[in-house]
Amino acid sequence: MSLPPALIVRYRAFLAVTDATPVISLGEGATPLVALERLGARFGVRVFAKFEGMNPTGSFKDRGMTMAVSKAVERGAQAVICASTGNTSASAAAYAARAGILAAVVIPEGKIASGKLAQAIVHGARVISIDGNFDQALEVVRGLAEVSDIELVNSVNPHRIAGQMTGAFEICDDLGQAPDVLCIPVGNAGNITAYWAGFQAYHRAGRVSSVPRMMGFQAAGAAPLVLGHTIDHPETVATAIRIGNPASGPQALAAIADSHGSIASVTDAQILAAYRLVATTEGIFCEPASAASLAGFMMRAEAGEFTDGQTVVCVLTGHGLKDPDIAVANASPVIRIPSTVADLERAVFDG
Repeated sequence: MSLPPALIVRYRAFLAVTDATPVISLGEGATPLVALERLGARFGVRVFAKFEGMNPTGSFKDRGMTMAVSKAVERGAQAVICASTGNTSASAAAYAARAGILAAVVIPEGKIASGKLAQAIVHGARVISIDGNFDQALEVVRGLAEVSDIELVNSVNPHRIAGQMTGAFEICDDLGQAPDVLCIPVGNAGNITAYWAGFQAYHRAGRVSSVPRMMGFQAAGAAPLVLGHTIDHPETVATAIRIGNPASGPQALAAIADSHGSIASVTDAQILAAYRLVATTEGIFCEPASAASLAGFMMRAEAGEFTDGQTVVCVLTGHGLKDPDIAVANASPVIRIPSTVADLERAVFDG
């Protein structure tokens, strides 16, 4: 059985690559588009989850990182650096290891999920923790990139955005058309920017006849685009979108305006409810930040936002194993019994 070609190879017509560009790949992309039939029946729409947790390092970041690291190697860079709340650090570390170059990742002290930190460490990255939040971490790594020959691979890198466009391409390829609406979590805002660029590129190329409305959702404790100002101390259980000053904020707001979409916030309670729902009714284990898109969809659907028969895609950006502590803390307790058949029967059928 042959595997799909590398993402860069599949979509090279839409990417700034040449024969001189090395393909640094871990088999990213081609992630499942899963029909959420129970949820769709509840609201009278066709709902799908684009489960990006099935990428090699467990998040959508791999789409952009294959491009960013490939282009960095093409220009001769010997090291990459990023600021991260977790997923970017894991992805940068893995792709740098694949390329045989150094990765340095700067994380906010105490603000990174254990699963993500473990990935960065095991891939051999130089992990540096700062006394500050993500926005401060991004500021210092941008400063270093300006004065040294090190490749910055955060979403301010245009190759990251280009690679992440491919998520939109795959959705269109799988559906045979663009969805009516795309719901997506918004943290640093690079992903919503990339998806909108991808839908537009496919439309210009005649691959689809329309483009979707873009609905972005931030966590209520970290919702600078909703509130209209930066947040100095963002707080949310959804660590991947705990960002108070999104680097791609203006581009995200432009995507929302151009697509006649919207930006809104969802509470941690709504996020965790959606997180549990998709796990227990659809078998998809996503990280909490991912569930912001699903929580937002349900909030909008309950408000009568969608019409019957519309197609909605919710992007689930990362795998639940990224943040195992949240899963355990929000799970039902383990049932402990004596080792007898009768006790087991009661536990199984009576709870």
